Amino acid sequence: MAAAGAASANAAETTQTLQLPTLTADLSTQVAQSAEATQQAAANYQLQAERDTAAANAAKQAKADLADAKKKAEAKKKAQEAARKDAAARAASRSTERTTLASTATTSASTSTSSSTATGSAAAVVAFVKAQIGKSYVLGATGPSAYDCSGLVGAAFKQVGISLPRVSQDQSTAGTQVSLSNLQPGDILYWGSAGSAYHVAVYVGGGMFVGAQNPSTGIVERPLSYDPPTGAVRVL
Repeated sequence: MAAAGAASANAAETTQTLQLPTLTADLSTQVAQSAEATQQAAANYQLQAERDTAAANAAKQAKADLADAKKKAEAKKKAQEAARKDAAARAASRSTERTTLASTATTSASTSTSSSTATGSAAAVVAFVKAQIGKSYVLGATGPSAYDCSGLVGAAFKQVGISLPRVSQDQSTAGTQVSLSNLQPGDILYWGSAGSAYHVAVYVGGGMFVGAQNPSTGIVERPLSYDPPTGAVRVL
């Protein structure tokens, strides 16, 4: 019986020794799985935190960009409004200037009727320029089939033995400056300032002038109100 008891005890001890490794392996696996799950959860939390931070930064940047865009749009709007007001002011100024010139021309026409009939050399100048009406405008031409503005004026005065400078700038100072309200037939009209005029023509009386206007119209007769001149000089 002692031997049987010893054998039984050895069997029980052997049984316990065989079960311990199995329990240890299961526990190790569970610990490893738990650690891996914990690490994955931490990684997920970190990724989510990074995404949240990125989203917050993106929202902040978008808000800043929107504010900047609004500022630029407002500045552009103010600039456009300022440009519009400036253009309107310039247009009003030009309109006032044209009205003043037209009024001056009208006054000139009404006060010069008593001297609308040219005599002597003035009559010859007037007759010459009127005879050229309908001919072509050609830059640099001095006749006889085509003229530019100063070429026509120079050719007209050449008929009465007067040699004028070739270009408009010089013709605008070739004689005595006269008021537009006191014009006489044969006076030279100019556009622009004296000494730097860009166009000239001949006053023919009755509030009319004859000039080589441009390639489209050629040489024409027009009322002063059509294109009010800046000033006039008297050579005759």
